[in-house]
Amino acid sequence: MADAAAEAPPVRLVVGLGNPGPRYARTRHNAGQRVVEHLATRLDAGRFATRYGGQFVDARGPHGPLALLIPTTFMNDSGSSVGPAAGSLHASPAQVLVVHDDIDLPFGEVRGKAGGGHGGHNGLRSITEGLGGPGFLRIRLGVGRPGPGFRGNEADWVLRAFDEPLDEVEALLARGLAMTEAVLADGMDAAIARFHARPAGERARARAERRADAGPDAAPGTDTPGGAADGAAAHGDAPDGAEGPAS
Repeated sequence: MADAAAEAPPVRLVVGLGNPGPRYARTRHNAGQRVVEHLATRLDAGRFATRYGGQFVDARGPHGPLALLIPTTFMNDSGSSVGPAAGSLHASPAQVLVVHDDIDLPFGEVRGKAGGGHGGHNGLRSITEGLGGPGFLRIRLGVGRPGPGFRGNEADWVLRAFDEPLDEVEALLARGLAMTEAVLADGMDAAIARFHARPAGERARARAERRADAGPDAAPGTDTPGGAADGAAAHGDAPDGAEGPAS
């Protein structure tokens, strides 16, 4: 684990995305902000101060100085906060870790990713512009997509408070915090290997279920192997969460 962390530059800035004000505090879109608030407590970081268009605080991470930032620019303009903060810290995009909601992950799932596109997420789009490229790290918090009975668009959904049980929401945030701390300690690759791993026997059970569904007359080898496709899913290759404008 330590060797993997040593190969990558240490994270210097952790960003929790959300919208400012009590109106949005418990919405799906503010899940990233809540994780970073919990991280500040865990690191005994002290009080946030208003800087760089957000709430900013210096802390001490596993590998040295670390800063935490919660932009207060509204989601769509997050990059105007993250860019200057990263610049002041002389942090490259690879040293910036962004924690954000993702509607393309089922509720409760947490995945890590290094670089990639914004997938329609306006906060990530703005940060890509603010940092001059997409090479920053991400912790993706699965908030799920609306069900068939939901009336509204994706922006309405992410700006809505969680309606899942409180303990399940807290479990999501706890998993996000745990993976964030793992990235800070051991690097993204090690965190992915740990948190994306499937429970023991899950692939074998999935293959058995596919064989059972195919029936006794299915030709040998028609069940999908647990290799390439499963491996892609296990490493978070699904696109980033999409959203509409959040103002």
